[in-house]
Amino acid sequence: MRGNRLFFLLMAFVCGCTSTQLNQSLGTINDILGGDELTTDQVASGLKEALINGISNGSAKASKVDGYFKNPKIKIPFPPDVQKVETKLRQIGLDKQVDDFIMTLNRGAEQAAKEAKPIFVSAIKSMTIQDAWGILKGEEDAATQYLTRTTSDQLKLKFQPIVEKALNSTNATRYYTDIISTYNKVPFVDKVDPDLNNYATNKAIEGLFYLVAQEEKKIREDPLARTSDLLKRVFAEQD
Repeated sequence: MRGNRLFFLLMAFVCGCTSTQLNQSLGTINDILGGDELTTDQVASGLKEALINGISNGSAKASKVDGYFKNPKIKIPFPPDVQKVETKLRQIGLDKQVDDFIMTLNRGAEQAAKEAKPIFVSAIKSMTIQDAWGILKGEEDAATQYLTRTTSDQLKLKFQPIVEKALNSTNATRYYTDIISTYNKVPFVDKVDPDLNNYATNKAIEGLFYLVAQEEKKIREDPLARTSDLLKRVFAEQD
């Protein structure tokens, strides 16, 4: 009975519209739980803490060796606008060169991903209470959508020079130049020379947001992923 009452109160709490209603719902929940009253500020802080932990997990997964390369969901393939290059080179027996390029391309993304965490953390810390409640009441990827809106431009600016440096240090640029030069020497083919750095930057960021969405899903669905004590208190009996 107590669990049912709390469940319905939590539904009202999450769906509330005003700060006053939210605080009243919080007070009622805490009366039932027997704890001190939680304010909207405290719950917003709890959400931020949980999201920062999730972001840390996501960026750590992306930046480790094989974080991109061995994750089929975010692995960066040969640039699609020059897919014909890969096909042609494999046809003439250059599989190793193509495979080496794809691996080093992903190594570059893994190196760049190390720079993502502070950008995400800064965006989370700058959330308003309204932002936090919008995320709590929003769609299952509301936090990811928020971070996409608030960090994409900054990530791209930060990532581009890092990706370029990483591509050079992992020899991806050299492999790519060699591959494109080889392809362009094939008789009767249209010459190609796309922007590798821009492609790799966009795909690296896209992969990061995919991992962020996965971490957000855990926070929403898995009680063990709610590392904030404040969130545990609020959602303790909802599941």
